[in-house]
Amino acid sequence: MRSVDNSSPSSPFASLGRSIFSFRREQVHSTGSNPDPELLDSALESFHQQVSARFLDLASAGDDELLSIAWIHKLLDAYICSYDEFRQILVGNKESTARRPMEQMVNEFFDKSVKALDICNAARDGIQKVRLWHKHLDIAMTALRSNHKTVVVGEAQFRRARKALVDLSLQLLEEKDTSSPVPVLSRMNRSFGRHSLVKDHHPSQVHRPPQRSGHSRSLSWSVSRSWSAVKQLQSITNGLVPPRGNEVIATNGLAIPLFTISFVQAFVLWVLVAAIPCQDRGVNISFSAPRTAPWAVPLMALHDRILEESKNRDRRNVNGLMKEIYQVERRMGHLTNLVDLAHFPLTDEQRDEVEHEVEELGRVSGALMNGLEPLEQQVREMFRRIANCRAEVLELLCRRKNSVD
Repeated sequence: MRSVDNSSPSSPFASLGRSIFSFRREQVHSTGSNPDPELLDSALESFHQQVSARFLDLASAGDDELLSIAWIHKLLDAYICSYDEFRQILVGNKESTARRPMEQMVNEFFDKSVKALDICNAARDGIQKVRLWHKHLDIAMTALRSNHKTVVVGEAQFRRARKALVDLSLQLLEEKDTSSPVPVLSRMNRSFGRHSLVKDHHPSQVHRPPQRSGHSRSLSWSVSRSWSAVKQLQSITNGLVPPRGNEVIATNGLAIPLFTISFVQAFVLWVLVAAIPCQDRGVNISFSAPRTAPWAVPLMALHDRILEESKNRDRRNVNGLMKEIYQVERRMGHLTNLVDLAHFPLTDEQRDEVEHEVEELGRVSGALMNGLEPLEQQVREMFRRIANCRAEVLELLCRRKNSVD
């Protein structure tokens, strides 16, 4: 995303003499076309207050909570709530939404939303991979865990644990190779809208209103071998700049929540790509929010913390910045070393070390077992919200255009 310097005299924020997020009612109402200006003004103010409060809450997370499954779930919940409020503002102000320049801005936003759907698909596929890793981890822990003092963990159990750890290690190494697109991820072919595998991935499966010519809006449910999460993010963030003062007035203020949800959506997608295994993932997409936006400080504080986390020496080569993925890789390495160096009969010290590592991995395993399915459901819900809102609003614009013609 392009950096915005709001202190510059040429900045659209400076041209209004204050933040566009606290613009005066007479500016917004000067067009006189909004049927309920006070209601709109209240909705816009409430929307930005809620977005700000949610990101302040997210930014208050400690280092041990940031990027955990629970925190990512909370981030997606904040996004979904904000997106619902944004949708209500659009459909509640149909006249202003369907009139230029807002109509053009909305179309551009939903063009980019198709790429957001692809990232949701990629994130869901990544969560499925983590669930598979968890199964191998669970096999190793079960083999090495002694529930009764009279039960002795012997060579057979260690061989089974070693095999599971080797399988897990190979899968983690294979995933690291997907920093560039490879065939292994061509299996991203599942629709969020169905529980079963989709046999026909033609975009026509999704209802789409008539579209303008010259724009590609494929809603495919699969991700090709050449698909790149980084390139998708770059495309989404390209040209994401605050609206100018005249655009704010011409759209009855609707350009402001549109920019806000665009920025928030880009940030959330960036976190998903950074935290969850994705094809050609990366975090080096720098951006900055306008300082006068009420949500800018907490959001950018989170961005900086996550960026610093990615630069940590221990986190550079992990398969995702999700806290639990890092813990699995680190603890798995320790346990693998203990298993490989084990000599039978085990000494009390060796047995204690193995039990300690199994216990530590058990905590991570519990977080994965309890958190991955709800997280996947949140990603599904994010996908549905974007797809449904896109179809609803574009249909609204289409009906409006046909009635005028």
